[in-house]
Amino acid sequence: MVVRGVHPAPVEVPDAVHALAGWYVGWGSVTPVWRNDLGGLTFRLEDAPLLSGPGTDARPARYLKWVPAGAPCPDPFAEAGRLTWARRSAVVPRVLDVGRGDDGAWLLTEELHGTSAIDPRWREQPRAAARAIGEGLRLLHDTAPVSDCPFAWTPAARTAALPPEVRAAVGRAPAVDRLVVCHGDACVPNTLLHDDGTFAAHVDLGELGVADRWSDLAVASRSVSRRFQDPGLATEFFAAYGVAPDPERIDWYRRLWDVVEQYRTRLRR
Repeated sequence: MVVRGVHPAPVEVPDAVHALAGWYVGWGSVTPVWRNDLGGLTFRLEDAPLLSGPGTDARPARYLKWVPAGAPCPDPFAEAGRLTWARRSAVVPRVLDVGRGDDGAWLLTEELHGTSAIDPRWREQPRAAARAIGEGLRLLHDTAPVSDCPFAWTPAARTAALPPEVRAAVGRAPAVDRLVVCHGDACVPNTLLHDDGTFAAHVDLGELGVADRWSDLAVASRSVSRRFQDPGLATEFFAAYGVAPDPERIDWYRRLWDVVEQYRTRLRR
């Protein structure tokens, strides 16, 4: 097994991931591609060249998401259920396997065509990326059926496990503008783009669920501005989505996001 190219920063590949990669791709390659702030890791798995030589069709690469035991990340089984449901109305990864062991849990998905909006090429074209993220969210919000969605991402659902004093710090939610099926983590890295800069797909849907659309819009617009270091890109994002900014809802849902993430970070420590 070959371990190559690490991003971001050096990653020690867990023994369990080595074992899983050996099972899935044998002597193929294992590339760490992402590490989140809560301890989760994502690896790209590819077959060895000898398994995809002349006369054989190379299998698409696969992505292995690894969540160590006790990490406050979305559960891979929960994400597998959401992806399977969402594939009926949205372009999201196909689930190939999901499992759990003593050291952690994992999710294996098939590669989708497209590059992450955080890829260096889109840093050179941030306006295109901002528009694609807005268009992709609008497509998800307009097409995924709220009445059929078994998952919730409302403020009550997101804060249910928080201590009472932490919930109190968030305050009362504003009135619902429009209930949609939200992405749940609509940050820049979780949108894929086609080569022409148009929206391609959504990834990382471990918290997908029904909520006010501003749950996604508040976080996505801030992520666009921060990732590309240009506050003006939020205007591009909202124009592509097709809605005027709502300062009250934006402020409240960003505060909710921050409170939940800060609590999760403390749990990891």
